[in-house]
Order: sequence, then C-alpha cells, then structure tokens
Amino acid sequence: AEPAMPDIEDLMGKSLIPATMAQMRVDGVRPYTAAERKGKLAELEAHSAAPPFEATLRRSGYKLARAPTVVMQLNIGYYCNQACQHCHVDSSPRRKTMMSREVADKCIEIVRRSPTVEVVDITGGAPELNREFRHLVEECTRLGRRVIDRCNLTVLLEPHMEDLPTFLAAHKVHVIASLPCYLEKNVASQRGDQIFVRSIRAIQLLNQHGYGQPGTGLRLDLVYNPTGIHLSPPREKLQGDYKRVLGEEYGIAFNDLHCITNMPINRFYDHLKKEEQLERYMEILTNSFNVSTCDALMCRTYLSVDPHGVIFDCDFNQQTDLHPGTEGKPISVFDIQCTDDMLPIRIATKKHCYGCTAGAGSSCSAT
Repeated sequence: AEPAMPDIEDLMGKSLIPATMAQMRVDGVRPYTAAERKGKLAELEAHSAAPPFEATLRRSGYKLARAPTVVMQLNIGYYCNQACQHCHVDSSPRRKTMMSREVADKCIEIVRRSPTVEVVDITGGAPELNREFRHLVEECTRLGRRVIDRCNLTVLLEPHMEDLPTFLAAHKVHVIASLPCYLEKNVASQRGDQIFVRSIRAIQLLNQHGYGQPGTGLRLDLVYNPTGIHLSPPREKLQGDYKRVLGEEYGIAFNDLHCITNMPINRFYDHLKKEEQLERYMEILTNSFNVSTCDALMCRTYLSVDPHGVIFDCDFNQQTDLHPGTEGKPISVFDIQCTDDMLPIRIATKKHCYGCTAGAGSSCSAT
C-alpha cells in the first residue's frame, strides 16, 4: 500500500526552504547573472533550426502591435521557497531581490491613472513572501481592480502564512496556482520531493475558504506545465482529467485549467541543452506556429514590471532582460504617468516567443 498523505497539521508552518536549499546544493543550482541570462538568449537567437520570430510573423501577414493595457503584471520579487526545473524566472531562496514600497506605490499610482487597466497580476517568485504583497492587494482592490495572485501553493504552508487564505478570500483575490500534473511522480520530477503533497493540502485549504466552490466568487485556477519535451494536450480534455482525478482522489475543486508552454530560457534552456533536446524542442515550437494565437498574446495587452520598476512587454522578456522598443534601453515606471504612454513603444521579440504561439498558444494570460 502507498504511504498515507500527511495531515495538513503535520505540514503547516514547516518551511520547505531548507529542503530546497539542500537540493540546490546537490544539483549545483545557483542564480544566473544578468550576463548569463542575456548570453542564453543570444545563443538561442543564433540557433539555426529556428527562423527569426519576426520573419515568421511577416510571412504570416500578422502585424504585432501593442493595444491598450488591460493587465499590469507586477513581478514583486524572485525569492521563492522552491527552485523548479522549468522556472523561467530562475526563482529560489537564494534570490533575495524584492520590490520596494517606493516602486510599489508608483505602480499603484499608474494603475489609478490608467482606466484601461482592469487587472493587477502579482507574480514572483513566491509573491506572498514579499513584504509589499499585502499592501499591493489592499490598495489595488481599493481602486476597484481585480487582483491575481500567481501562487505556487506550497507557500500557504510556510511559517507565518496561516492567515494567507483568509486574507486572499477577504479581498476576493483570483488565485492562479501552479500544479504541473495530477500525478505525484510527474510533479516530483519537475518540482522536487514534498511539492505534490504540500500542493494538494494547500488546495484543500483554499477549498475550505471557499475557493473553487460554486457561488462564492472566489476563483481558483490551476496551471499545467508539460513535464517532457512536448506541447500541452488539448486543454478541454486535460482539464476534465484534472477535475476527475483530483476530485476523486483528494476531494479537490477548482475552476479552470491554464496550459503554459515551457519557455526555452534560463533553467529550462539549460535542461534542454543538457538533455541534447534543444534543437528538437525548437523544431516543435516553430513547426507548431499558429498565427491565430497572436491576437491573444500577453505582450499586446500586458505590461510587466520587475522588482526595480523596469517595464517589459511580458514576464518572459523580463527574465531575459529584453527591453521594449528598438533601442534596448530600460524604461521605468518612473518614466511614465499611465500605461497609455507605452502605446507607441514597439514590442520586442526573439525566438523564445515561439513558445507563446505554438499549437493552441500558451494560456497564461489573465484576460
């Protein structure tokens, strides 16, 4: 018989960070420097199997243009209690960068001045571990904006997080939570031991607070990442499998499933090179280019802000230091008054962008 799943009381308040740090030492994982992140992107751009993304757009007849910003995504810190293999942010307990109150307040001011912004999407790292997380949630909901928390689930069981589900529910925060598979062995291969058990217990905790339950207005969505060198299967079928297995095995309820393609940058780029699968993966992405996904690309209606207040077209460009515009110069939240100031600025693209246009597209957007 399989060992029984630990009770939530045995996990609550016990940090995952020591185990994560120990595994990072075993695996030799360390944070990338800015030069290393740029170097990996340059290597990918020189990859012969994939044509330039802009050339593919031109051949398709699609003109990629920025639209009024609907979602302002704030990456408020790279600190995390996990260090996942697929993480494009390169998050871990070793990355201490966090957004300051000054930058957070400037972002709030921009949201207030930008009537087209409907959603503030807070991400990380584990954003809940950032000192500005609750301040941002309180102020943005006070402005009448919908707030999203990109949650890794295990953070809910970290010390001093006992009141987090109550806080999220009180502000009707939309939780989008990462659970790359409904099978423990697949989650362990991508995210490490203990993650699946803690994630299941965290979802059950959110369910107890009304998340994912009919009539509460508390949305809980889950996120699937492929655990191999392939694209996501059809979302509708996969969502049905998630709901059936998680419901039958663990009594879990959630609203929708998002399918996100693993981006060939940072840790996943290194994983592909180590497994000698980079050429094959890029071939899969380029051969699966689907022009019908382009209207829904995040870079068109999102602005992504890093912990220092620097603005990017999307979180993927942020993690490769690919700045918007043609000159490659940083643009800060302190350089603009509202999101419409970014409308004339060209969206920057490189070959990693194929990850958002392959197959059915990468459904990580919040709109």
